[in-house]
Amino acid sequence: MAGAAGLSLTSPAAAATAPNNSWIWDTTQTQLASAAWTIGADAVWSRGVTGTGIGVALVDTGVSRVPGLDGSNIVYGPDLSFESQDASLRYQDDFGHGTHLAGIIAGKNTVSADGFSGIAPGVKLTSIKVGVANGAVDVSQTIAAIDWAVENRNADPSNPIRVINLAYGTPSTQDYKVDPLAFAVENAWRKGIVVVAAAGNTGQTGKLTDPATDPYVIAVGAADTKNTPDGTDDTVASFSSRGTSARTPDVVAPGRTIASLRDPGSYVDTHFSSARRGTRFLVGSGSSQASAMVSGAVALMLQARPSLTPDAVKNLIKKTARTVKSTVALDNGIGMLNVWDAYQYVIPSVTQTWTKATGTGSLERARGGVHVVDNGVVLSGENDIFGPFNSATWARATAGGTAWDGGKWLGRDMTGTTWTTSGGAKAWSGRTWSGRTWSGRTWSGRTWSGDTWSGLTWDGAAWI
Repeated sequence: MAGAAGLSLTSPAAAATAPNNSWIWDTTQTQLASAAWTIGADAVWSRGVTGTGIGVALVDTGVSRVPGLDGSNIVYGPDLSFESQDASLRYQDDFGHGTHLAGIIAGKNTVSADGFSGIAPGVKLTSIKVGVANGAVDVSQTIAAIDWAVENRNADPSNPIRVINLAYGTPSTQDYKVDPLAFAVENAWRKGIVVVAAAGNTGQTGKLTDPATDPYVIAVGAADTKNTPDGTDDTVASFSSRGTSARTPDVVAPGRTIASLRDPGSYVDTHFSSARRGTRFLVGSGSSQASAMVSGAVALMLQARPSLTPDAVKNLIKKTARTVKSTVALDNGIGMLNVWDAYQYVIPSVTQTWTKATGTGSLERARGGVHVVDNGVVLSGENDIFGPFNSATWARATAGGTAWDGGKWLGRDMTGTTWTTSGGAKAWSGRTWSGRTWSGRTWSGRTWSGDTWSGLTWDGAAWI
């Protein structure tokens, strides 16, 4: 799948046979207002709860400044993607995935005629970009993004980061107990951040994607509401990953034919033009969209009851979920998100007691066979994008809160060190990378632009 030049994403499965449910574009649509009614968010809004004072970190492909996401509700954390090396591409979403999810979480009603609103329009959303226009991203960049969110969670005391949304997943080939990505999300969880992870889009076969495989986090599957207000016909979407008897999704949320904000000129906007709805919206399906629904709902819960721990949030969501119909055995016990009941339910005293991850396993096995490629050279083995990666050393650093030091991650210069302004928005300062890539080419002085990325292989094996 690799192109002759530029960076790409490659998977051991052939594109023709690999599940391609990352984005399922349909001619029907579910308005967010309808989805909000389905999960009870509108009832919570009526109590004046919109997520105000809660920070949500979206680790994704960036967020473009479109109507509804162009005000004080969005700030830009570090751009850790390869596109960060081009100032004209830094922070922006050239794929369209992050913008769509940001609209579901935090979109504001800036055009009164359409009444669009995300699930938690009062939150402060921090976009941490890791993916580029064709989806190329290494698992190490995602780990670095999680580490940054944890270590900078209180940078804005009035909107501390209490939620991380991860619609990213790999087919890791090792147990969560040693997986580095699993350890990264567990570390965030222990530091008081609720981690919401998309379960995957492989249907009834195979396990959940990593890090949704970790039992501490909230693994989210997609529900099909049939585009009706009647909850009795809701089911788990056919494409949504069921996992195994050892680990299934914790909850499902509306994830089929969701209309959210369009990112004009992005990959999905230009390649799936039939999914456009007017000038502002685009329709998509996936456990990604469902995870964004849950992240918004969690923000509502945390504004209403700030003392909730991540364990209590997860317990409330599972206890109050509505039963959905299914003939699939693995769906038994998985319910539809019901934030109104979770908002009212007695706060449980609960502590999860799963075996904790160590993070000392293999970075290569965490990739699960999905690699980035630079100029035909695959990034593989125990190496991150800059060089050798020692999982045991990293695990000690992230647990101790020292993985990031200013703009350095594990001693490598990755970003600037201060907040600045970019395009009128608050943003973490960027930096030109030095040294050489894994392919031997120098980072510095390279020309980076949207058309240098080859091999559009965003195929659900890495992003959901």
